[in-house]
Amino acid sequence: MNQRATHTETNVNATLRLTAAQAVVRYLAAQRTAHGEPLFGGVFAIFGHGNVAGIGEALYRHREEFPTYRAHNEQAMAHSAIAFAKANMRRRMMAVTTSIGPGATNLVTAAALAHVNRLPVLLLPGDIFVSRAPDPVLQQVEDAHDGGASANDALKAVSRYFDRIVHPAQLLSALPRAIRILTDAAQCGPVTLALPQDVQAMAYDYPASFFEPRVVEFHSPAPIAHEIERAAATLRESREPMIISGGGVLYGLAADALHAFAHKHGIPVAETQAGKGALQWDDALNVGGIGVTGGSSANELAQASNCVLAIGTRLQDFTTGSNSLFAQARIVAINANPFDALKRNALAVQADAALALDALSQALGEWKASPQWTTRAHHLANDWRDTVAHVTNTPVADGLLPREADVIGAVQRSDANSASNDIVVCAAGTLPADLQKLWRTSAPGGYHVEYGYSCMGYEIAGALGAKLAHPQKEVIVIVGDGSYLMMNSELATSVMLGAKIIVVLLDNRGFGCINRLQQACGGAPFNNLIADSKQGPLGAPNIDFAMHAKAMGALSEHVANIGELEAAMKRARAADRSYLISIDTDPARPTEEGGWWWEVAVPEVSDRASVNRAREAYEQAVKARNNG
Repeated sequence: MNQRATHTETNVNATLRLTAAQAVVRYLAAQRTAHGEPLFGGVFAIFGHGNVAGIGEALYRHREEFPTYRAHNEQAMAHSAIAFAKANMRRRMMAVTTSIGPGATNLVTAAALAHVNRLPVLLLPGDIFVSRAPDPVLQQVEDAHDGGASANDALKAVSRYFDRIVHPAQLLSALPRAIRILTDAAQCGPVTLALPQDVQAMAYDYPASFFEPRVVEFHSPAPIAHEIERAAATLRESREPMIISGGGVLYGLAADALHAFAHKHGIPVAETQAGKGALQWDDALNVGGIGVTGGSSANELAQASNCVLAIGTRLQDFTTGSNSLFAQARIVAINANPFDALKRNALAVQADAALALDALSQALGEWKASPQWTTRAHHLANDWRDTVAHVTNTPVADGLLPREADVIGAVQRSDANSASNDIVVCAAGTLPADLQKLWRTSAPGGYHVEYGYSCMGYEIAGALGAKLAHPQKEVIVIVGDGSYLMMNSELATSVMLGAKIIVVLLDNRGFGCINRLQQACGGAPFNNLIADSKQGPLGAPNIDFAMHAKAMGALSEHVANIGELEAAMKRARAADRSYLISIDTDPARPTEEGGWWWEVAVPEVSDRASVNRAREAYEQAVKARNNG
């Protein structure tokens, strides 16, 4: 690395001559958390002509203090980086670097996922030459109407902050801005710094002080007194309130504050996908998941509640039942992000979850919800836990293939400490619904399901990121064959890095979840299950998933039933490397317990009677929602 220090009369004026790429890496490596750990766990990199000479050389120089992880797919490695941040409750994160062209555009889906889920990731894609001397370079996307456009512009819509570094000096302002966005509770999300390949190699005399180690404090707003007072007044008027715990509770490290608040004031707590795990699964006031993928206990209370305290949640359609659930209730929203705090005409408290709960509890004093309401919540929570135990422990009838609930039960039975020791990872299909209903977790972070973007292909890559964040935990991916086929390459990366994950693959021979939705909307089974898809003369392949995983270096086996799965899970837990277990499951039998209406628009006209009947039911449901 070509660098030199220039000293003048005082050390304050010392400079370092670095390339822009060297400056980026050196600056990122110097950032520290409040606990003294590196803020960045490293960088995932796939090198190409747009980043190998600049960023690649800089990463080599700092490879010990700023580890570089080679991956197999750009989207997947960004998913791993995002999962690392999620598993660290946004207090640590990773960077991702790619070449220009397909390497950069492969990041768009991952950036959207991070944006939707409010998770930090720093994207460092290579870019075209600022000089334009060799235009058009390999992989350059040319625009006849905009000479400054590049493929990286596709990342603008899905970045919380975007900058194209056209001169090395710009890093002096761009890098601190990037770090602030990445560590700000209200603005948190993906940051893109596009790095033109000639600028990566340009040298500049940077102030040496710019690269001194510095502690980065995670920023979140403190509550404002008058907002707390209005929220307390609204709650006091309610005898039947409930709490919806969102991801902001976990990211705000507010699990203890939530527990203390709920129990002091006798308020039941329902969980979103992102918020699951803030309370232990068997807490007396934990009424389970809410909404479309929730349980009957939470949804029954939501129908009856007259005030909902929504903490750290985006209130997306799966949580609100497409705005048909708890429509009668007054909403008080505690959220660091004002955009989210104002949804559903809520009374907004823009603040850190833990600080707001403490302040709100003080303002409420000894006020409690109605004793009858709290007792009702206790009974419903117990009833739902009984339902979960029944659903996950009922033997599969002869002649039937197991369903998702049977698999979930077997996975958790394979270790008595699963609820406290395991991290389950999932993202798409029916599994997030069944996991939100049925997975038992006793620790924040034990439930790692990406459902804001419902991104097929996140699962294995996300598990790798979670394992890098918590190497002492057992990280278990539960994934369908459709998502596995979409993106599985980071299983090989997990083997290469010695980052063991367990993959439980449910083979229902297609996209079973959407096949059921298709039929629920009146459609015929078409192009979802492999059997219902167009095929050539040789027919569909009979995929041996266990053999495929073995080819990537993992241990693997296929099991024939739930008993064999439970035994295989014990072997997987004892294994020294990543392990895949495949099992055939039924694509047609979901978990019927729990759930809520979800708005999916059905065609207004059709020549199919089944579609017309589905449209009629849809219109009735929309009318009921709109009429309150």
